[in-house]
Amino acid sequence: MTIREQLEQNEHRLLQKGAAFADESLGRLCGEPPCPIRTCFMRDRDRIVHSKAFRRLKHKTQVFLSPEGDHYRTRLTHTLEVSQVARTIARATGLNEDLTEAAALGHDLGHTPFGHAGEKALNAICPDGFAHNVQSLRVVDLLEKDGRGLNLSLEVRDGIVCHTGLKKADTLEGQIIHYADRIAYLSHDIDDSIRAGILKQADIPRSIVLSLGESHKERIDTLVRGAIDFLLENDQVGLPPHLEEAMDELRAFLFDQVYTNPTAKSEEVKGIDILKRLYEYYSKHLNELPPEFLRVAEEDGAGRAVCDYIAGMTDRYAISAFSGIFIPKSWAIV
Repeated sequence: MTIREQLEQNEHRLLQKGAAFADESLGRLCGEPPCPIRTCFMRDRDRIVHSKAFRRLKHKTQVFLSPEGDHYRTRLTHTLEVSQVARTIARATGLNEDLTEAAALGHDLGHTPFGHAGEKALNAICPDGFAHNVQSLRVVDLLEKDGRGLNLSLEVRDGIVCHTGLKKADTLEGQIIHYADRIAYLSHDIDDSIRAGILKQADIPRSIVLSLGESHKERIDTLVRGAIDFLLENDQVGLPPHLEEAMDELRAFLFDQVYTNPTAKSEEVKGIDILKRLYEYYSKHLNELPPEFLRVAEEDGAGRAVCDYIAGMTDRYAISAFSGIFIPKSWAIV
């Protein structure tokens, strides 16, 4: 018996009946021999962590564009916090932690530079529109490894694309990502906003403080415990009604005070303009795209290829590309 087979047996012994078991996976888009050491979900997690798209998340905006300071969240640190929250819920409720972790680590691989402002910009100009969850799936299926993709299991792919939007993931593990994402970003965005001077602790409505807690730690603990208790009691992923209501109130508060705050978002218009102008430029100069995106252009059209290329950029790479194309360089006689 291989190590992988022992791990698969352990899943049947330890996990609840509603869990997704690795040896019952629906498989991959392209069949391949199993790993003798890792289950399919463990293997998917490792493929995501070792991908180029995952490494680029460290230089992509979460909320604050190019903040001065080392302690603001980036898209990478947000992803790690989502993974931590999701794994805690999965482990406590007897679900498959490896599947949950893989989907959590991959859920934002398709995010644009400049955060949700960049997503809105590409959605407005790309012929087929743009949504970061759909792009995350495109990254793992088609764009990574020079067009070969990561060939992830169907359960991980489903958890990635369904982490936001109307469609629920088919597995309980995938459904956890939807809540873990919101728990993480609503909590850490308050933390970052206070650090940035956009909010003060006293600004948070008293009703939210009474329901979720005063500190970042208390909010996370309250929501994670609530998600665990709800799943154990109802055999479905969710939150008790009073916590769901408090989370919705917190989200509305952050939209009003942070996500649309002119001080916090003053630089976003520049980021949006950068992406629009890059899209226009590369659409007219396809030959300047890297070879793997030229192949995308042949198969899916020029607009899709340019969109894929720009979406994969980090904030600083987009700024550098814009500068190289549109900003005059000094010229000297040698």
